[in-house]
Amino acid sequence: MPLSPLDIHNKEFTRGFRGYAEDEVNEFLNQIIKDYEIILRDKKELEEKVKMMSEQIGHFNTLEDTLQKSIIVAQDAAEELRRNSQKEAKLIVKEAEKNADRIVNEALTKARKITIEIDELKKQSKVFRNRFKMLVEAQLDLLNTDDWEHLLEYDVALVDIQEQIRAGEDNEK
Repeated sequence: MPLSPLDIHNKEFTRGFRGYAEDEVNEFLNQIIKDYEIILRDKKELEEKVKMMSEQIGHFNTLEDTLQKSIIVAQDAAEELRRNSQKEAKLIVKEAEKNADRIVNEALTKARKITIEIDELKKQSKVFRNRFKMLVEAQLDLLNTDDWEHLLEYDVALVDIQEQIRAGEDNEK
């Protein structure tokens, strides 16, 4: 066990015949006591600093471990989020492709129906045109007949028509 300043102070030496000068020894011992007290105080302060720094190092080590674990958790979460995002993106693309196929199929179906309707309208147009042509030709044939010439030759006076009307009225009465 190391000496304390009190041990140094209380130390008694035996006196010899031709011993050292007592005042010089006491003065030197007092100086040793002061220096030793300073050294012990400094040692205690340093021990406290070492203890405090050890605690801080422990705290920082714990903090470092926590941060490393947090980083790992964050990386895992980011990886999971990336995987989920990729899955969701694939689902969205599949859904979009299905919708695109459906829209294309619907458009093709409508185009086929419209093509059929156009063909039907063309047929109806031809039939109408042929009927109209036949009607016009029939009317032209009527116009080209000799009956029109007979009508132009027929001469009826207005007076004759009025007399026929009066005669018809008299017969009715």
